[in-house]
Amino acid sequence: MTEDTYVGAIDQGTTGTRFMVFDHDGRVVANAYQKHEQIYPEPGWVEHDPEEIWENTQAVMLTALEEAGLDAEQLDAIGITNQRETTLIWDKESGRPVYNAIVWQDRRTTDRVETLQDEGKEEWVREKTGLEPDAYFSATKAEWLLDNADPIKLARMRPDDVRERAEEGELMFGTIDTWVTYKLTGAHVTDVTNASRTMLFNIHDMDWDDELLEEFDVPKAMLPEVRPSSDEDLYGTTDSEGFLGAEIPVAGALGDQQAALFGQTCFDAGDAKNTYGTGSFMLMNTGDEAVMSEHGLLTTVGFQRSGEPVQYALEGSIFITGAAIEWLEDVSLIDDAAETEELARSVDSTDGVYFVPAFTGLGAPHWDQRARGTILGMTRGTRREHVVRATLESIAFQTRDVAEAMEEDSGIDLSTLRVDGGAVKNNFLCQLQSNIVGTDIVRPMVDETTALGAAYAAGLAVGYWSNLDELRNNWQVDREFSPDDDAENVDGRYGRWKEAVDRSLDWAREE
Repeated sequence: MTEDTYVGAIDQGTTGTRFMVFDHDGRVVANAYQKHEQIYPEPGWVEHDPEEIWENTQAVMLTALEEAGLDAEQLDAIGITNQRETTLIWDKESGRPVYNAIVWQDRRTTDRVETLQDEGKEEWVREKTGLEPDAYFSATKAEWLLDNADPIKLARMRPDDVRERAEEGELMFGTIDTWVTYKLTGAHVTDVTNASRTMLFNIHDMDWDDELLEEFDVPKAMLPEVRPSSDEDLYGTTDSEGFLGAEIPVAGALGDQQAALFGQTCFDAGDAKNTYGTGSFMLMNTGDEAVMSEHGLLTTVGFQRSGEPVQYALEGSIFITGAAIEWLEDVSLIDDAAETEELARSVDSTDGVYFVPAFTGLGAPHWDQRARGTILGMTRGTRREHVVRATLESIAFQTRDVAEAMEEDSGIDLSTLRVDGGAVKNNFLCQLQSNIVGTDIVRPMVDETTALGAAYAAGLAVGYWSNLDELRNNWQVDREFSPDDDAENVDGRYGRWKEAVDRSLDWAREE
């Protein structure tokens, strides 16, 4: 490591792609971002164009380097972090996707999951994968793609041989990390964290599960090789003749929430973080023990370094938080997310309004795929300020739902919660979160911890950072929030919140 070398991180998220470059102190030295299209073919369906994602990935990498005056050869390594569960299949020969990527938010396979539930297979799936059977995960998305992808889009294909070609290994399955790694290096690999989110991977055996593959009819020949999150053997290198013009090791990958756990330096059992993005995802490191939840949380792989045991985590997945603020923009209640703090402060309370933003069902700890968005308690006196404040409160209340479940499962009292993501720039929300959960909220100086975690994983693999203590020393507090006087009446409001959640459940039934 020299003073003029760095580590890059591709952060491929739900709404866009970012490339960031970090120095040895974990400081950002280059940053570029580009949104991609959200495709909604039918109600409840959400898709992305994988080719657009790849084009944007190349663009932001080149833009960030150019604007910072850096050469690609100054990158010692590249790490990748990604929207998890989003699933695609592509042709091995042509490299073209057979269909759009099906996004983690997509609910088209709800009926398939309910069939699993009706057959009494929930506990069977949960024991193997640590996951609650849900359309959220990749398995039913892959099954749908194999059943429904248009064979005309595939080179040299007859109309009836999509599965046949998959079984022969002529098609490739992957989550977005796999797609980006493949485009960068030609390698067909994924890391343990992303594999653990597919509902096809046994988190105890740490391998693809033959029985699950049979259940969802996903051929093993199309699956990527599973590697450590920080891999000293490297996933591959970029092509010196490619768009970067340099051979750079691609040495680490983590699903976005595990990357944030790593970037927040939650390396020890009991460390916890919450990331506020499109959804919110709270993870607690449980060490080398896979703690199985009894309160609606997921048991997942936290991270793995080369030659070391897997570190597990408990996770509470909240599907809609930041997306609820985007919805306020969509319906013209606000012009910009930054308005929400001022509008929420302009009223003393929500005036009895509760908003359950279950636009795509409810995740942890409720797991109701047919819940839908619900606003309760409105009167003629309700103004947009009340709805905006209720939206911010919904983010905090959903986090308390998860925090209470996490304390029950882990037996650990949550005294401090590290937070990151775009919404934590909102001081009102951070204070509200502290009051509603009843714990200290700690915001770091670098809030793009997802990208930072991917950079750390790749940098550790190539020796840019030598150990975890170096990373701990990089972590610095921007601001802390502790419960204040407004926390006194929280329990009553939380009780009403739970009543509002009950009203939202099982709404999207067939008439």
